[in-house]
Amino acid sequence: MASSLPKLALKGSSKIVTDYFEFAIHSILFQRGIYPAEDFITVKKYDLPMVVSCDDEVKAYIRKIMEQVKKWVYGGKLSKLVVVIINKATTESMERWEFDLDINDTEGTNEKSKQQIQKEIQAIIRQITASVSYLPFLQDDVYTFNVLVYTDPQYDPKNIPTEWADTNGDAKMIDGEAEQVKFTTFSTDIHSVGTSVSYKLG
Repeated sequence: MASSLPKLALKGSSKIVTDYFEFAIHSILFQRGIYPAEDFITVKKYDLPMVVSCDDEVKAYIRKIMEQVKKWVYGGKLSKLVVVIINKATTESMERWEFDLDINDTEGTNEKSKQQIQKEIQAIIRQITASVSYLPFLQDDVYTFNVLVYTDPQYDPKNIPTEWADTNGDAKMIDGEAEQVKFTTFSTDIHSVGTSVSYKLG
């Protein structure tokens, strides 16, 4: 499906989507206190002050993920990216931040400006930031995170880089009662991204 789309437009849209994933992950790690606040710096993106980790190990890990994610987005192979917040001691999944990716049916019928796309992303980033007001408190240094990606079932496993492990059906779902909050979506001329968070109750 993606192969029939204009390469330049597809490349630009894939970058917008991947950039959003990357900045959203950094924002989640900061807002949820997965790493100390002093491990983050503020940069300007989407005409907003955005926080990104300044820890070399964390930056390298996220950047490595995004390099491959961008290829999958460009190739039309990625349908969902999930950031799972996990209790280090119990390995219990406490939160699942889901980013659903769809390819739009309408090809270039209504071209969106960068400003329009940016406004939509701004709204989601603000919702992620505001989520700390209702999400359960997470104790410092007790949690870590995993990144899961859902790819096309027809995708040849031989093409998956060795550093990516097959979950073998373990989607790291939340056990017990959970609440889900859906945020607004954003779209380019080619892609549409939905964002939501599910969190464990009690």
